[in-house]
Amino acid sequence: MSTARIRNAALARKVVPAAEAAALIRPGDTVGMSGFTGAGHPKAVPPLLAERIAAAHAAGDPFRIDLWTGASTAPELDGALAAADGIGLRLPYQSDPVARQKINAGDIDYVDVHLSHVAQLAWEGFLGPLDVAVVEVSGITEDGQLIPSSSVGNNKTWLDLAERVVLEVNSWQPAGLDGMHDVYYGTALPPNRRPVQLTRPHDRIGVPHLRVDPDKVVAVVETHAPDRNTPFSEPDEVARSIAGHLIEYLEHQVTRGRLPVELLPLQSGVGNVANAVLSGLQESRFEQLTAYTEVVQDGMLDLLRSGTLVSASATAFSLSPGAIAGFESQIEEFRDRILLRPQEISNHPEIVRRLGVLAMNGMIEADLYGNVNSTHLMGSRIQNGIGGSSDFARNAYVSFFLSPSTAKGGAISAIVPMVSHVDHTEHDVSVVVTEHGLADLRGLPPRRRAQLVIEKCAHPDYRPLLTDYYERAERDGHGRHTPHLLTEALSWHTRYLETGSMLPD
Repeated sequence: MSTARIRNAALARKVVPAAEAAALIRPGDTVGMSGFTGAGHPKAVPPLLAERIAAAHAAGDPFRIDLWTGASTAPELDGALAAADGIGLRLPYQSDPVARQKINAGDIDYVDVHLSHVAQLAWEGFLGPLDVAVVEVSGITEDGQLIPSSSVGNNKTWLDLAERVVLEVNSWQPAGLDGMHDVYYGTALPPNRRPVQLTRPHDRIGVPHLRVDPDKVVAVVETHAPDRNTPFSEPDEVARSIAGHLIEYLEHQVTRGRLPVELLPLQSGVGNVANAVLSGLQESRFEQLTAYTEVVQDGMLDLLRSGTLVSASATAFSLSPGAIAGFESQIEEFRDRILLRPQEISNHPEIVRRLGVLAMNGMIEADLYGNVNSTHLMGSRIQNGIGGSSDFARNAYVSFFLSPSTAKGGAISAIVPMVSHVDHTEHDVSVVVTEHGLADLRGLPPRRRAQLVIEKCAHPDYRPLLTDYYERAERDGHGRHTPHLLTEALSWHTRYLETGSMLPD
């Protein structure tokens, strides 16, 4: 491989094979790795580390690491290390099926953390020391600055705090990424905090490159390997209906004078439903939109390309393989309109509140009163994690939660009497949307919320059951402010576990 991406002579002398770099990670180390939604994760060191771990286990030697990242990564990182039984503790977010299975089996300890809190917790020392950082970059400048790749995540914090640093320089990442990042070095712990001077989504407040103490760099590895983002499927009728309800609502809010004609900065979670909303905005009358979000995904690129979206601030890309090719061909046009920031800034609650972000996130289930579960299946099995949804939902101008009304072919209702796990309380949920309709819960007392959620959001197969539960709870419950029948509140989940369906026989 060419060292053209490594323009600093001292760091170029530290180039080693990936296996040699992986050998520098010791049993029991806490390792901070780059990566956010399959973008910008190290590609070479993790699978070779997994091979070392598997060999150690075969020889009867214990070998596990504690793993910190920005968010979810990819099979060659989370999947490979989990399959080798190499992870003792994982934080703050994951989406790998192998890791998920091991977490739910109790084989991996998992700390599910708000993404905006991770860097702060690390600096405060509550997570313990960080032994090694393994960070992908797209290049190294002459003076030793690091050009970030397709995600920033927690990389600034890992590079600052780690005792030892391994850099992966990935020449697959477009050279044109240089200049698209805004790395803010002004954060501090109380009592020394100062306001973050960001008042518009496209404000630059930092520098384009990451810093690293060259004496901490123990290895540099050259790679040429793609990110591992999942392709988006075409929006189905359900996703298009959800998008339609939401966009109609936004238009209504503009007409009522509650939103400006260019709306407010958009935040959109990852997934096909969120991407359908972005596609719907492309076909709407809205223009001059902005985004202050976690990830730039396919639909957001299309909005930028058409001019509907004038700028986007995020911490990572989450592009399908097809979208990546289009992005690379137009990277010069995008450079001044996309900013990638550390996730402690992209998800900063105070900035989200100041900008008045419109937050659109998915959910697993919502209950009659607007409590939302976005992390757990049937109360105790983690799916992925809370990610940044609460960073935005609690502080948004309007917080939307979106979901198809049923799952598993209708066997599961997304609207239930009581959620089996609470991530977002009724106090942080403004609007619930399914393919059947939209319930604006703001300013409503609990009993009116329940009636509206049933009427607007529940699937017709479940609407009579929800109505029956609510009416009996109002009549026979312990109190009438938030009526519940505690002996039945979670019976739908129990019925599903016993019979395979929330519907009674």
